[in-house]
Amino acid sequence: MTQGNRRKVHTTFEDGAEMVEEYDLKTDELVVRKRRSKTVLGKDCEWEFLVGETPRVFSADTGTLIESGANPVWTRSQDTPQHFVWRARNLPYPKDTYSVSVDHGTQRVVVRTSNKKFYKPFEVPELRALGQVLDEAALTWDWKNNTLVVQYRKPVEAVRAEVEEKMERRRLKDDTPVEGGDADCKQQ
Repeated sequence: MTQGNRRKVHTTFEDGAEMVEEYDLKTDELVVRKRRSKTVLGKDCEWEFLVGETPRVFSADTGTLIESGANPVWTRSQDTPQHFVWRARNLPYPKDTYSVSVDHGTQRVVVRTSNKKFYKPFEVPELRALGQVLDEAALTWDWKNNTLVVQYRKPVEAVRAEVEEKMERRRLKDDTPVEGGDADCKQQ
């Protein structure tokens, strides 16, 4: 379905899990990928954002405290055609404080600071799905403007899979654009 300037692809799996991907209409780049599964009793879990930033929602009815905007924010940002990209904002430490490496035992990328103020291990789910191991040589990072940018070069198999997914999206039947709200909203 097309909504605003984004094309949404909703996938439902056999176990009841769902995945929603949102693509920019002009560039066809992935903007948001989120998924949720069901609990043992069949209730929907919260959305887990794999790509894009979790929207910050504050309601005075549910609480009076809100997370500080100065805390580090970790997101998987828009990937480039050659790299998977993650960003950690609000990290004020000097560049030589950071260490980015691959933990071969757990197959995770680990970001840490020498002053022990930030530690973030994370996986590359696309590589796990392809059954590939992480390569330290494919990992690069940079720090500018209090933002740490971690990039992992995409293997050829991942690039091929993305091209195939793009071709599949083009073959999908496009629904009429939705002006506002949810297209599946049914009146009771």
